Amino acid sequence: MKNKIIATLAAFGMVASASAVKINDNISINGFIDSSYNNYDETIGGAQQETTNTGIDEVELNFLVNAGNVSGELHIDNNGDADGSLDIEQAHFTYNFSNGAYVKVGKFGSNLGLEREDPAGLYTYSRAYGTFNPSRAANAGVVYNLGDVDGIYVGEGARFGYAAGDFSAALSLFNGVGALEEGPTLGVAGAPGENDYDYELSVSYTGIENLSVTAGVLNTSAVDSKPGNAADGADIDIYSVNAAYTLNKILIAGEYTSLEVDGLDDLSAYLLLLDYDINDKLGVAIRYSEWETAAATQSDKITFAPNYAITNSLGAIVEFSAEEASNGDEEDSIAVELTYTF
Repeated sequence: MKNKIIATLAAFGMVASASAVKINDNISINGFIDSSYNNYDETIGGAQQETTNTGIDEVELNFLVNAGNVSGELHIDNNGDADGSLDIEQAHFTYNFSNGAYVKVGKFGSNLGLEREDPAGLYTYSRAYGTFNPSRAANAGVVYNLGDVDGIYVGEGARFGYAAGDFSAALSLFNGVGALEEGPTLGVAGAPGENDYDYELSVSYTGIENLSVTAGVLNTSAVDSKPGNAADGADIDIYSVNAAYTLNKILIAGEYTSLEVDGLDDLSAYLLLLDYDINDKLGVAIRYSEWETAAATQSDKITFAPNYAITNSLGAIVEFSAEEASNGDEEDSIAVELTYTF
Protein backbone atom coordinates (compact mmCIF):
# COMPACT_ATOMS: atom_id res chain seq x y z
CA MET A 1 0.00 0.00 0.00
CA LYS A 2 1.46 3.34 -1.05
CA ASN A 3 0.47 5.18 2.13
CA LYS A 4 2.16 2.44 4.16
CA ILE A 5 5.37 2.89 2.18
CA ILE A 6 5.32 6.63 2.78
CA ALA A 7 4.59 6.11 6.47
CA THR A 8 7.60 3.80 6.75
CA LEU A 9 9.80 6.30 4.93
CA ALA A 10 8.59 8.98 7.35
CA ALA A 11 10.33 7.19 10.19
CA PHE A 12 13.62 7.68 8.32
CA GLY A 13 12.92 11.27 7.24
CA MET A 14 12.64 10.48 3.54
CA VAL A 15 9.01 11.34 2.81
CA ALA A 16 9.80 14.37 0.67
CA SER A 17 11.58 12.26 -1.94
CA ALA A 18 8.98 9.47 -2.10
CA SER A 19 6.81 9.04 -5.22
CA ALA A 20 7.62 12.44 -6.70
CA VAL A 21 6.63 13.27 -10.28
CA LYS A 22 9.75 14.39 -12.13
CA ILE A 23 9.31 17.60 -14.13
CA ASN A 24 12.93 17.91 -15.26
CA ASP A 25 16.40 17.10 -13.92
CA ASN A 26 16.06 19.74 -11.20
CA ILE A 27 12.38 19.88 -10.21
CA SER A 28 9.93 17.24 -8.95
CA ILE A 29 6.41 17.55 -7.53
CA ASN A 30 4.43 15.42 -5.10
CA GLY A 31 1.49 15.94 -2.81
CA PHE A 32 -1.85 14.62 -1.59
CA ILE A 33 -5.57 15.29 -1.23
CA ASP A 34 -7.05 14.14 2.08
CA SER A 35 -10.79 13.92 2.80
CA SER A 36 -12.90 12.34 5.52
CA TYR A 37 -16.22 11.67 7.17
CA ASN A 38 -16.11 11.84 10.96
CA ASN A 39 -18.58 11.57 13.82
CA TYR A 40 -17.85 12.48 17.46
CA ASP A 41 -20.07 11.52 20.38
CA GLU A 42 -18.85 13.37 23.46
CA THR A 43 -19.61 13.97 27.09
CA ILE A 44 -17.83 17.18 28.15
CA GLY A 45 -18.39 18.62 31.62
CA GLY A 46 -21.41 16.37 32.04
CA ALA A 47 -23.06 17.64 28.85
CA GLN A 48 -23.47 15.35 25.86
CA GLN A 49 -23.01 16.54 22.29
CA GLU A 50 -22.60 14.96 18.87
CA THR A 51 -20.92 16.44 15.80
CA THR A 52 -20.58 15.10 12.28
CA ASN A 53 -18.52 16.49 9.42
CA THR A 54 -17.68 15.55 5.83
CA GLY A 55 -15.18 17.40 3.69
CA ILE A 56 -11.65 18.01 2.50
CA ASP A 57 -9.23 18.00 5.45
CA GLU A 58 -6.03 18.99 3.69
CA VAL A 59 -4.58 19.55 0.25
CA GLU A 60 -0.83 19.82 -0.22
CA LEU A 61 1.50 20.40 -3.16
CA ASN A 62 5.26 20.03 -2.68
CA PHE A 63 7.93 21.37 -5.03
CA LEU A 64 11.29 19.60 -4.68
CA VAL A 65 14.33 21.27 -6.24
CA ASN A 66 17.82 19.83 -6.63
CA ALA A 67 20.79 21.61 -8.21
CA GLY A 68 24.24 20.27 -7.42
CA ASN A 69 24.92 20.36 -3.69
CA VAL A 70 21.85 22.47 -3.00
CA SER A 71 18.32 21.12 -2.61
CA GLY A 72 15.14 22.91 -1.69
CA GLU A 73 11.52 22.23 -0.74
CA LEU A 74 8.38 24.33 -0.90
CA HIS A 75 5.25 22.86 0.71
CA ILE A 76 2.01 24.70 -0.09
CA ASP A 77 -1.15 23.50 1.60
CA ASN A 78 -4.62 24.18 2.89
CA ASN A 79 -5.32 22.25 6.07
CA GLY A 80 -9.03 22.82 6.38
CA ASP A 81 -9.16 26.59 6.95
CA ALA A 82 -12.71 27.85 6.53
CA ASP A 83 -11.68 30.54 4.04
CA GLY A 84 -9.88 28.02 1.83
CA SER A 85 -6.64 29.99 1.97
CA LEU A 86 -3.32 28.47 0.99
CA ASP A 87 -0.37 28.55 3.37
CA ILE A 88 3.34 27.92 3.05
CA GLU A 89 3.67 24.97 5.41
CA GLN A 90 7.42 24.58 4.89
CA ALA A 91 10.00 26.37 2.75
CA HIS A 92 13.69 25.64 3.09
CA PHE A 93 16.89 24.97 1.19
CA THR A 94 19.76 22.68 2.14
CA TYR A 95 23.46 22.80 1.28
CA ASN A 96 25.00 19.32 1.40
CA PHE A 97 28.73 18.98 2.07
CA SER A 98 30.67 16.05 0.64
CA ASN A 99 31.46 14.61 4.11
CA GLY A 100 27.83 13.94 5.11
CA ALA A 101 27.23 17.29 6.80
CA TYR A 102 24.48 19.69 5.74
CA VAL A 103 22.97 23.06 6.59
CA LYS A 104 19.25 23.73 6.18
CA VAL A 105 17.81 27.26 6.27
CA GLY A 106 14.15 28.31 6.19
CA LYS A 107 10.83 27.27 7.70
CA PHE A 108 10.62 23.66 8.88
CA GLY A 109 9.17 21.37 11.54
CA SER A 110 10.61 19.27 14.34
CA ASN A 111 12.71 16.15 13.72
CA LEU A 112 11.04 14.53 16.75
CA GLY A 113 7.76 12.65 16.95
CA LEU A 114 6.79 9.18 15.76
CA GLU A 115 3.70 10.49 13.98
CA ARG A 116 4.89 12.80 11.24
CA GLU A 117 3.37 15.87 9.62
CA ASP A 118 1.07 14.65 6.86
CA PRO A 119 -1.87 12.21 6.66
CA ALA A 120 0.13 10.11 4.19
CA GLY A 121 2.68 9.52 6.96
CA LEU A 122 0.16 8.24 9.54
CA TYR A 123 -1.23 4.76 10.17
CA THR A 124 -4.46 6.20 11.62
CA TYR A 125 -6.86 9.06 10.91
CA SER A 126 -6.40 10.81 14.25
CA ARG A 127 -3.23 11.56 16.14
CA ALA A 128 -2.34 9.82 19.37
CA TYR A 129 -2.70 12.77 21.73
CA GLY A 130 -5.88 14.81 21.59
CA THR A 131 -8.65 14.95 19.07
CA PHE A 132 -9.34 16.40 15.63
CA ASN A 133 -12.87 17.37 16.64
CA PRO A 134 -13.33 21.05 15.67
CA SER A 135 -15.91 21.52 18.42
CA ARG A 136 -13.14 21.15 21.01
CA ALA A 137 -11.67 24.65 21.12
CA ALA A 138 -8.75 23.62 23.33
CA ASN A 139 -7.07 20.29 23.97
CA ALA A 140 -3.82 20.34 25.93
CA GLY A 141 -2.85 16.92 24.60
CA VAL A 142 -1.86 18.35 21.22
CA VAL A 143 1.35 19.70 22.76
CA TYR A 144 2.77 16.16 22.54
CA ASN A 145 2.20 15.89 18.77
CA LEU A 146 5.77 16.90 17.98
CA GLY A 147 5.73 15.82 14.34
CA ASP A 148 2.64 17.88 13.44
CA VAL A 149 4.08 20.72 11.37
CA ASP A 150 0.56 22.14 10.93
CA GLY A 151 0.38 22.47 14.71
CA ILE A 152 2.69 24.41 17.01
CA TYR A 153 6.07 22.86 16.20
CA VAL A 154 7.16 24.79 13.14
CA GLY A 155 9.79 27.50 13.15
CA GLU A 156 12.12 29.63 11.06
CA GLY A 157 15.86 29.26 11.42
CA ALA A 158 18.70 26.90 10.60
CA ARG A 159 19.42 23.20 11.07
CA PHE A 160 22.96 21.78 11.13
CA GLY A 161 23.14 18.04 10.54
CA TYR A 162 25.53 15.18 9.94
CA ALA A 163 24.94 11.61 8.78
CA ALA A 164 27.52 8.82 8.80
CA GLY A 165 26.55 5.19 8.31
CA ASP A 166 23.92 4.17 10.84
CA PHE A 167 23.94 7.42 12.80
CA SER A 168 22.59 10.87 12.05
CA ALA A 169 22.34 13.96 14.24
CA ALA A 170 20.99 17.46 13.86
CA LEU A 171 20.99 20.70 15.82
CA SER A 172 18.27 23.24 15.01
CA LEU A 173 18.16 26.89 16.04
CA PHE A 174 14.87 28.64 15.30
CA ASN A 175 12.03 30.78 16.51
CA GLY A 176 8.31 30.45 16.03
CA VAL A 177 6.92 31.95 12.83
CA GLY A 178 6.53 35.69 13.43
CA ALA A 179 8.46 35.66 16.71
CA LEU A 180 11.32 38.14 17.17
CA GLU A 181 14.68 37.43 18.76
CA GLU A 182 14.63 40.89 20.30
CA GLY A 183 11.71 43.23 20.85
CA PRO A 184 8.09 42.52 21.88
CA THR A 185 6.29 39.67 20.12
CA LEU A 186 3.45 41.00 18.00
CA GLY A 187 0.05 40.27 19.49
CA VAL A 188 1.37 38.79 22.75
CA ALA A 189 0.62 41.05 25.71
CA GLY A 190 3.44 41.22 28.22
CA ALA A 191 5.88 39.34 26.01
CA PRO A 192 9.52 39.75 27.03
CA GLY A 193 11.79 42.14 25.16
CA GLU A 194 14.23 39.33 24.41
CA ASN A 195 13.31 35.92 23.09
CA ASP A 196 16.29 33.59 22.81
CA TYR A 197 16.40 31.11 19.98
CA ASP A 198 14.61 27.81 20.52
CA TYR A 199 16.78 24.78 19.89
CA GLU A 200 16.38 21.11 19.11
CA LEU A 201 18.94 18.33 19.22
CA SER A 202 17.98 15.01 17.61
CA VAL A 203 19.87 11.76 17.06
CA SER A 204 18.77 8.76 14.97
CA TYR A 205 20.14 5.21 14.74
CA THR A 206 19.34 2.56 12.12
CA GLY A 207 22.24 0.13 12.67
CA ILE A 208 20.04 -2.84 13.57
CA GLU A 209 18.12 -4.36 10.67
CA ASN A 210 14.45 -3.29 10.54
CA LEU A 211 14.88 -1.01 13.59
CA SER A 212 14.90 2.79 13.70
CA VAL A 213 15.36 4.85 16.87
CA THR A 214 15.16 8.62 17.27
CA ALA A 215 15.71 10.61 20.46
CA GLY A 216 16.19 14.25 21.27
CA VAL A 217 15.37 17.36 23.24
CA LEU A 218 13.43 20.44 22.17
CA ASN A 219 13.69 23.69 24.12
CA THR A 220 11.11 26.34 23.32
CA SER A 221 9.07 29.00 25.09
CA ALA A 222 5.42 29.74 25.74
CA VAL A 223 5.70 32.85 23.58
CA ASP A 224 5.87 30.58 20.55
CA SER A 225 3.92 27.47 21.46
CA LYS A 226 1.57 28.16 24.37
CA PRO A 227 1.39 24.58 25.78
CA GLY A 228 -0.92 24.16 28.74
CA ASN A 229 -1.34 27.39 30.69
CA ALA A 230 2.31 28.38 30.91
CA ALA A 231 3.04 32.07 31.35
CA ASP A 232 4.53 34.00 28.43
CA GLY A 233 8.27 33.51 28.30
CA ALA A 234 8.35 30.29 30.36
CA ASP A 235 10.99 27.81 29.22
CA ILE A 236 9.70 24.47 28.01
CA ASP A 237 11.96 21.42 27.74
CA ILE A 238 10.59 18.45 25.81
CA TYR A 239 12.44 15.12 25.84
CA SER A 240 11.27 12.46 23.41
CA VAL A 241 12.34 9.02 22.19
CA ASN A 242 10.62 6.76 19.66
CA ALA A 243 11.41 3.45 18.03
CA ALA A 244 9.90 1.36 15.24
CA TYR A 245 10.67 -2.29 14.47
CA THR A 246 9.42 -4.31 11.49
CA LEU A 247 9.07 -8.08 11.74
CA ASN A 248 7.77 -9.65 8.51
CA LYS A 249 4.27 -8.12 8.15
CA ILE A 250 4.15 -6.57 11.63
CA LEU A 251 5.28 -3.09 12.63
CA ILE A 252 5.75 -2.45 16.35
CA ALA A 253 6.37 1.15 17.41
CA GLY A 254 6.41 3.21 20.57
CA GLU A 255 7.10 6.70 21.82
CA TYR A 256 7.69 8.38 25.19
CA THR A 257 7.69 12.14 25.71
CA SER A 258 8.42 14.18 28.83
CA LEU A 259 7.42 17.81 29.19
CA GLU A 260 9.00 20.23 31.70
CA VAL A 261 7.51 23.73 31.92
CA ASP A 262 8.74 26.46 34.28
CA GLY A 263 6.34 26.87 37.17
CA LEU A 264 4.23 23.80 36.31
CA ASP A 265 4.35 20.12 37.16
CA ASP A 266 6.34 17.82 34.87
CA LEU A 267 4.07 16.01 32.41
CA SER A 268 4.50 12.97 30.16
CA ALA A 269 2.87 10.98 27.38
CA TYR A 270 3.41 7.71 25.57
CA LEU A 271 1.97 5.66 22.73
CA LEU A 272 2.16 2.08 21.52
CA LEU A 273 1.35 1.14 17.94
CA LEU A 274 0.91 -2.24 16.24
CA ASP A 275 0.31 -2.43 12.49
CA TYR A 276 -0.26 -5.73 10.68
CA ASP A 277 -0.46 -6.21 6.92
CA ILE A 278 -2.98 -8.97 6.27
CA ASN A 279 -2.08 -8.89 2.55
CA ASP A 280 -0.73 -6.42 0.00
CA LYS A 281 -3.90 -4.33 0.15
CA LEU A 282 -5.46 -4.83 3.58
CA GLY A 283 -3.96 -4.00 6.96
CA VAL A 284 -4.99 -2.99 10.46
CA ALA A 285 -3.47 -0.65 13.04
CA ILE A 286 -4.10 -0.69 16.79
CA ARG A 287 -2.82 2.17 18.93
CA TYR A 288 -2.96 2.99 22.64
CA SER A 289 -1.90 6.38 23.95
CA GLU A 290 -1.91 8.13 27.30
CA TRP A 291 -1.00 11.71 28.19
CA GLU A 292 -1.07 14.08 31.14
CA THR A 293 -2.62 17.52 30.75
CA ALA A 294 -2.04 18.78 34.32
CA ALA A 295 -1.11 17.45 37.74
CA ALA A 296 -3.23 14.36 38.49
CA THR A 297 -5.16 14.86 35.23
CA GLN A 298 -4.64 12.48 32.33
CA SER A 299 -6.36 11.11 29.26
CA ASP A 300 -6.08 7.83 27.43
CA LYS A 301 -7.16 6.77 23.97
CA ILE A 302 -7.43 3.48 22.11
CA THR A 303 -7.72 3.37 18.34
CA PHE A 304 -8.60 0.56 15.93
CA ALA A 305 -7.97 1.47 12.29
CA PRO A 306 -8.28 -0.99 9.36
CA ASN A 307 -6.76 0.35 6.14
CA TYR A 308 -7.15 -0.65 2.51
CA ALA A 309 -5.30 0.22 -0.71
CA ILE A 310 -8.01 0.92 -3.26
CA THR A 311 -5.33 1.69 -5.88
CA ASN A 312 -1.60 2.36 -5.71
CA SER A 313 -2.37 6.04 -5.13
CA LEU A 314 -5.67 5.96 -3.22
CA GLY A 315 -5.85 4.61 0.31
CA ALA A 316 -8.72 4.32 2.79
CA ILE A 317 -8.72 4.19 6.60
CA VAL A 318 -11.73 3.37 8.78
CA GLU A 319 -11.05 4.40 12.37
CA PHE A 320 -12.81 3.71 15.67
CA SER A 321 -11.44 5.59 18.70
CA ALA A 322 -12.43 5.88 22.34
CA GLU A 323 -10.92 8.62 24.52
CA GLU A 324 -11.46 9.13 28.25
CA ALA A 325 -10.13 11.74 30.69
CA SER A 326 -9.69 11.35 34.43
CA ASN A 327 -12.15 14.22 35.01
CA GLY A 328 -14.94 12.15 33.46
CA ASP A 329 -14.93 13.66 29.96
CA GLU A 330 -15.09 11.05 27.22
CA GLU A 331 -15.38 10.79 23.46
CA ASP A 332 -16.19 8.02 20.98
CA SER A 333 -15.41 8.71 17.34
CA ILE A 334 -15.80 7.07 13.95
CA ALA A 335 -13.98 8.28 10.85
CA VAL A 336 -13.59 7.21 7.23
CA GLU A 337 -10.60 8.79 5.49
CA LEU A 338 -9.59 8.77 1.83
CA THR A 339 -6.09 9.96 0.92
CA TYR A 340 -4.93 10.37 -2.68
CA THR A 341 -1.17 10.70 -3.06
CA PHE A 342 0.86 11.58 -6.11
